[in-house]
Amino acid sequence: MKNCLILLFVLVCSLTSFSQSIDVDWRTIFDGNDLSEWEIPKNNVWWAIDEGVLWAKSDSDQVGSILWTKQKYKDFEVQLDFKFGDGIVDTGIYMRGDDSKNVQIQIGESGSLKRDMTGSPYVPSLGYPVEAEGIKELLKLNDWNTIRARAIGNTYTVWLNGERVMNYQLENANLTGPIGIQLHPEKEMTVQFKNISVAEL
Repeated sequence: MKNCLILLFVLVCSLTSFSQSIDVDWRTIFDGNDLSEWEIPKNNVWWAIDEGVLWAKSDSDQVGSILWTKQKYKDFEVQLDFKFGDGIVDTGIYMRGDDSKNVQIQIGESGSLKRDMTGSPYVPSLGYPVEAEGIKELLKLNDWNTIRARAIGNTYTVWLNGERVMNYQLENANLTGPIGIQLHPEKEMTVQFKNISVAEL
């Protein structure tokens, strides 16, 4: 009986470790040179590359924009570095599209909640069903941050600067779609991105 309990404990620990640290094969989808992996919006005035960094900047009418990958993904991880710029930054990573059965991982302040919700999942039909933990201690407001987001089936996990901060399951989630980076409408802001990579799982 004791041996069975020990074996069960080892198995659970192994599964937990696997769920948190899957070995992945990263592929760069923004290396600082071009946006060949992305669908550039028509009449683009929002997205520009300067010295290896992707800048997102609000237009004068503040209509906002989403930069979508050309490829669609099923189970994957996406990782990028971001740095807040001017204004009130409200951006995020769309995980498989932008309809009501989808998750966006927030970066910056929530327009509805008026406070920082970095790392938290936003679902159009639900708002913010859970809130990422430990963000205040981890988030660097005046320097680069690294965010990593995983989607496996309907389960979403987020790490900020190397620490796991969120895990969430969405019923009836979209299971395939592109990755998107949002520049929120009705905002005056700039935000920077670099080292964007994705790994299919």
